[in-house]
Amino acid sequence: MNAHASAVPVDWPTAARFAHSLVRPGPSAERAELTTLVGDLRAAATTAAGHVVRITGMTPADGAHPDHVPLSRVLVVDRSRWARANTELLASMTADLSPEPGEKGPSRATRFAGSAQAGGVLALLSAKVLGQFDPFTPRAVPGGALRGRLLLVAPNVLQVERELGVAPADFRLWVALHEQTHALQFAAAPWLADHLRARAGVLLGDLTRDDEVHERERLRALVTGAARTLRGDDDAPGVAAMLTADERRVFEEVGAVMALLEGHADVSMDAVGRSVVPTVRRIRARFEERRSRAGRQGPVNRLLRQVLGLDLKLAQYREGAAFVRAVTRDIGQEGFNAVWAQPAHLPSAREIADPRAWVRRVHG
Repeated sequence: MNAHASAVPVDWPTAARFAHSLVRPGPSAERAELTTLVGDLRAAATTAAGHVVRITGMTPADGAHPDHVPLSRVLVVDRSRWARANTELLASMTADLSPEPGEKGPSRATRFAGSAQAGGVLALLSAKVLGQFDPFTPRAVPGGALRGRLLLVAPNVLQVERELGVAPADFRLWVALHEQTHALQFAAAPWLADHLRARAGVLLGDLTRDDEVHERERLRALVTGAARTLRGDDDAPGVAAMLTADERRVFEEVGAVMALLEGHADVSMDAVGRSVVPTVRRIRARFEERRSRAGRQGPVNRLLRQVLGLDLKLAQYREGAAFVRAVTRDIGQEGFNAVWAQPAHLPSAREIADPRAWVRRVHG
């Protein structure tokens, strides 16, 4: 065990094994249906790439068009493989964390407990994620460019399209449009992955420090928030309540960027219109209804959503989409695309809520 690895309270390969043992199986289907599903998702990802370039007015920084160089490496996966991919991603994100001078790393028992917790969370999330773009583990794609990997979780796509009662071909393309928009964001702004990795690294470094006072405060905030959520208190404190002032500042900074990325992808996946996805309006309406139902379920479900960060994620989609639409309405697509030019152009949390403040700061 090297010094860097020992500073992290999770052994990621062990977490992957825990997740694999806990993942619930997806919906049942005949082999022929599953084969078609995998083929459709691969084809949809290829088709979606050209559409998002056209819709967003963005191009990869290296000038390569997705017709010639793919925006991403496309992997159609099951739930267990998605969980394992995320342990790989998190291992990469925490690889450079090291203990402070004189500070002991977490014990073997602590790392085992952390691995079990991480594996359990990933197992739960594996049943809820339709797709994910991972910009942090880039590899070469045909054409020689470095690209991240796009994960499409086949059983979850199948389950949700059945629940919604929507046209499978349209839904599969719609999901791929969202994820390929993320791929284009990172291809157009190659500095973005390192920027997010650095900011997340600051937060992760703080959260893994062995500080008994802060740990007691975090535990107290977690227990208090859980109790209020179980009582049905919609204003119960979330993740931010467990952070110090400095940690909250970085958390809000990263959250604003995530709202931008998710909101932009949500706007783009609908902007292709009915000529590309004929039932796009029906899909969006039913998908939003499903999201709302999930948020209205009982206090135990709300607690689970809070612990997993699902409600925070939903807020990012909605607030980010409102920001993108407001800026585009005000100064057009080209004006909005200035957001990808440099880190200084990324919106703050305040600017996500007040798009005109971003326009004034960036465009004068």
